[in-house]
Amino acid sequence: MKISAFSFLRNGSKLHYPIVESVQSALPLVDEFVIALGNSDPDDTTREQFEALKEPKLVLFDTVWDLEKYPQGTEHAHQTDLAKARCSGDWLLYLQGDEVLHEEDLDTLYHNCERYLNDERVEGMLFDYLHFWGDYAHAHNSHAWYKQEIRLIRNRPDIHSFRSAQSFRRIPNFDGVSYRKKEGAYKLNCVHSGARIFHYGWVRPPQAMQKKRIYFSTNHRGADAAKAQQAKESNQFDYGPLENIPRFNQTHPAVMQKAIANMDWQDHLYEKRPDGHPPVKHKHDKFKYRLLTWIENTLFGGRHLFASKNFNRLK
Repeated sequence: MKISAFSFLRNGSKLHYPIVESVQSALPLVDEFVIALGNSDPDDTTREQFEALKEPKLVLFDTVWDLEKYPQGTEHAHQTDLAKARCSGDWLLYLQGDEVLHEEDLDTLYHNCERYLNDERVEGMLFDYLHFWGDYAHAHNSHAWYKQEIRLIRNRPDIHSFRSAQSFRRIPNFDGVSYRKKEGAYKLNCVHSGARIFHYGWVRPPQAMQKKRIYFSTNHRGADAAKAQQAKESNQFDYGPLENIPRFNQTHPAVMQKAIANMDWQDHLYEKRPDGHPPVKHKHDKFKYRLLTWIENTLFGGRHLFASKNFNRLK
């Protein structure tokens, strides 16, 4: 059995992605890690960070992003597919640049890859998500955040990235462009992997977080919309009241210890908004989602109610 990992990235270091930690977290499990490295800005040092690892399992190849051909975030899915196509494993582990595995989960994950290798009903595996917010001490349990997603798939040519690389679909006779089209796309039949994804995409200094949001706005809504957003917003992202986010008291992946120790933006997270500016409200702060979260966590053991899912769960 062979396991490949794959990902895509552009401006990873510039946008404060823990991409090196992401790669390192998977290396004990996989036989290769393939990364589509997009045409980054001159001040980005992602390639140098990868080359400094001197890791023989790491396979880098250069790509050029085309946001006109792949609008609304579908270039993310396209780049994911480009990396997937270069993988040679039986199973393919997909980690985005802000997603990290915990070493405690690797044995279970490998065992399940062996267990289901010859069970052709199983097309993918699900991972439980821990969404960190602002710092490494707060993680969401809100209805506003997805709790599971597909991050391991079989190496089949008709399985493709979907939408903005959120998940995967089986798409026979795919045209190579229509990543958001639901017609003719089938949800994968999945089992649970027994592993977690530590998602650090919202753990950045406030200024870096805002810069990342502008980049994402460009990818999804175009350069003009991103410029308009930048003009009316502060250059510092406001995480809102962190006291409303549950504290995380478990262990982080070992590869994250240096990043956690080097965190230096704690004081900015608790700065009071200027007088006359009401507290910012994110999706998870809204009454509707707070009520649904309370119902789920109090009455249904944390089970997500009314949530759309990108998969069919077999067991």
